[in-house]
Amino acid sequence: MYNFFKRLFDILVSLIAILLLSWLLIPVIIILLCTGEHYIFYKQMRIGKGGEPFGVLKFATMLKDSPNIGAGLVTTRNDPRVFPFGRFLRKTKLNELPQLFNVLMGSMSVVGPRPMVQQDYDAYTDEAKRCYNAMTPGLTGIGSIVFRDEEYFISKVKDPIAFLRQCIQPFKGELEVWYYHNRSLWVDCKIIFLTAWVILFPKSNLTYKAFPTLPRKDFEEEVRRWE
Repeated sequence: MYNFFKRLFDILVSLIAILLLSWLLIPVIIILLCTGEHYIFYKQMRIGKGGEPFGVLKFATMLKDSPNIGAGLVTTRNDPRVFPFGRFLRKTKLNELPQLFNVLMGSMSVVGPRPMVQQDYDAYTDEAKRCYNAMTPGLTGIGSIVFRDEEYFISKVKDPIAFLRQCIQPFKGELEVWYYHNRSLWVDCKIIFLTAWVILFPKSNLTYKAFPTLPRKDFEEEVRRWE
């Protein structure tokens, strides 16, 4: 029953959101056509439910050849590959809006683990992979909330790729295992609320008050160890 109502919820929310946000989507499309490299959407292959690859849609925020330049698939704060308007889209998470079409088509859900590239998926433990494979990737999720400023942490260390693979990704796996064992429509509703909340109040600790059993880790301390 949970999966049925979750899918119904996804269809209704994505349809309503696309209609209500059309006034915002159209100006973003026009600005992207007039700036950067003049392309609108970026499609990246990610790992989906069952470990199967699928294409995630995003608004273009970086150079087309970004995966072959600099840090590759890792994006740092003030990354020179990101367009000025792209920085705004990434900061406000507006670059993720095209994924509403992924949700409508069923390759993604409104709430779930964030879809990962193969290298990040490979950094998960076997248990985390098992839990991840059993769920549909989400537009937002508990990992997105906890790591809302992931680029900040990555930018502070000497080896961002190793830090991401060895420190951030394993902990994200712990968060997704937690979500797998605690998922419900009520938990999903709280995650949707918290997604908006932490954008408005990025320093808020409301997430851990809403989910007291959520795994914790002091990443400021981890960054000092990796500097």
